[in-house]
Amino acid sequence: MNVTLLAGGVGGARLAHGLDLALGAAPTSTPAQTGASPHALTVVVNVGDDTELHGLAISPDIDTVVYTLAGLNDEDRGWGLRGESYATLSALKDLGEDTWFTLGDRDLATHIVRTQRLRRGEPLSAVTAHLAAAMGVGPRIVPVTDDHLATLVDTPSGRLGFQEYFVGRQHADAVLGLHFEGADAARPAPGVLDALAAQLVVLAPSNPFLSIEPLLAVQGVREALATAPGRRVAVSPIVGGQAIKGPAAQILETLGHEVSALGVARIYADLVDVMVIDERDAGLAGPVADLGLTVHVTDTVMGGPPGRERLARELLALV
Repeated sequence: MNVTLLAGGVGGARLAHGLDLALGAAPTSTPAQTGASPHALTVVVNVGDDTELHGLAISPDIDTVVYTLAGLNDEDRGWGLRGESYATLSALKDLGEDTWFTLGDRDLATHIVRTQRLRRGEPLSAVTAHLAAAMGVGPRIVPVTDDHLATLVDTPSGRLGFQEYFVGRQHADAVLGLHFEGADAARPAPGVLDALAAQLVVLAPSNPFLSIEPLLAVQGVREALATAPGRRVAVSPIVGGQAIKGPAAQILETLGHEVSALGVARIYADLVDVMVIDERDAGLAGPVADLGLTVHVTDTVMGGPPGRERLARELLALV
C-alpha cells in the first residue's frame, strides 16, 4: 500500500513514525540525490515555520519528522535531538546574541549542512532527502514546496513571524488571522502532487491552521487533495475539547470555529472521506457523519511507539 501523510509538528512526526512501523519497511539506502525511494510512505511536510537564525536555514517541522523517524528525537520535549548539549548556544549568549530559539550543538550540524547545500543552489527537497538518507530514514520526506513560504500570524499586537509568535512569545497572543507569504507563487516540490494520488492520504493530527493550512495554500495542493483518487483520512488533533499539544484549541476559538472534533471535521469536510475522532468524543460521531463523512472512533492519543503503530494500523485498515 502506498501512503502519504500531510504533516507538521510533533503530532505529525509521531504518526509518521507509527505508519513507518505499521508498514514495516526497512530503511532504504537509495542515494539521496535521486529523490526516489522504494518505501511505501511519503511524508509531505510543512515549511511555513522555516526561519533563518545566526545565518543558518532552519526547518523545524522537517527536522522533527526526520529526527523522529531516525529514532534520534528527544521524546520528552517532542522536538530536537536526544542527549543534546548547548555549549554553542551558551557561547552565543556570552557574545551578546539573542538566544530565545533553542539550538543544540548536534542540531546545529543539521542546519549547517542544510545552509551550505541551499547556498550551492540545491533545492530544499534534495537537501531534505540527503539529510534523511544520512540519518537512515526510510520514508520519503518531502517539503511541500522548494519556494518561499512563510506563515505570518495576525495578533492584537500586529503581524508576527511564526517563530516570534510560537517560540518567542510562547503562542500566548490571540490569533486573529493567518497569512501565508509566498503561497500565491509557491509551486509544489517534486513528487508532492504525485504523492497525493496514493491509496491512502492522511491528514495528521497536526494543527489545522499552523501545520496543515500552509500545505494546502501552495498552488494546486488543495485541489489535488480534494480530487485525490485514494482514501482520504483526517485525524482530529482535538480530544475532549482540548488540543493534545500546542495552540490549536485557542486558534479554533479566536477564528470562530467550534473547539471540538466536530469543529475540525467542518474544516476538513470537503477534503477527506473519513474523520478519525477520539473515543472521548464518541458523542460527536453523529454530527460528524451528518457532514457526509465516515467516522472512525478510537483512542487517538498515541504516546510512545506502540500507540503510534496501533493508530497507524487502524488507519491502514480504513482503505
